[in-house]
Amino acid sequence: MSTLAPGSNSTPAPGRVALAPWLLLAPFFVLFAAFTAYPLFGSLWLSTRQTFGPGASKGVGLGNFSQLLQDPLFWRALRNTLVFTLGSVLIQLPLSLLLAMALNRPNLRGRAVLRLVMFAPVLVGVVFVGMMFSVIFEKRTGMLNQLLHGVSGWNLDFPWLETYVMPALIIATLWQYVGFNMVYFLAALQNVPQELNEAACMDGAGVLSRFRHVVLPAIRPVATFVVLLSVIGSFQLFELPYILFNATGGPDNRGLSLVLYLYQCGFQTGDLGYASAIGWAMAVVLMGCAILQRVFSAKGETT
Repeated sequence: MSTLAPGSNSTPAPGRVALAPWLLLAPFFVLFAAFTAYPLFGSLWLSTRQTFGPGASKGVGLGNFSQLLQDPLFWRALRNTLVFTLGSVLIQLPLSLLLAMALNRPNLRGRAVLRLVMFAPVLVGVVFVGMMFSVIFEKRTGMLNQLLHGVSGWNLDFPWLETYVMPALIIATLWQYVGFNMVYFLAALQNVPQELNEAACMDGAGVLSRFRHVVLPAIRPVATFVVLLSVIGSFQLFELPYILFNATGGPDNRGLSLVLYLYQCGFQTGDLGYASAIGWAMAVVLMGCAILQRVFSAKGETT
């Protein structure tokens, strides 16, 4: 057994104790500064300048943001993105919840296989989805028009990718992500207290009443998270219209999204300052959506 030398102290020096946590946190601070803080403040500074390619620029102050308010393409892109977001939230999420409730039944045969089948589309690349649905939405020979024509006499020349661009994008995204959101709802439904459900059933509560008063309050935190995730993901719409319309907004810019317009301004036009202003405007809109969702969820928890 070792013994301490006379006059030695077993406790480390105070300076070493104070330095140790900072050394452990240093990798995080370095990565955060390099990949989050610097790009964030760099884009904010860039949004106050008008750029002419990668090297030349001049300061314009808030001129880029003033130009946004008068830019019809920006408002068209914002409107398209909001329509797409509403379609994703109001159509995709209820369908994901219904699928989760259907696949959560304990007496359902092949539940694991059905869950895998519904989740599998999210594993497919977005580029492949865009190419696949560009064929599905074709006139005359497209699978969707052919299927609807065989069922109800649908017009074979229905112009999905010419006139009804946003519904086409919503359908394509619905196919890919409905199973992804279903997994979140499945996890939430499995945590619903069964004794409460059984008690409500014994009291004579119907299916809708049990869903409203038992299931919905139990899955509210997960539902709030899924809604926010869907809103953020919808605002990032880029790959699908890029693939379907060859990096354009489609006919009459019906498929132009905010991120696609940002790409066009920054990398096709070369004005990275205006593109940064579009990005910050999108961040402000998302922040407003998050605040509204937080307010509504807080009201729901108190009622």
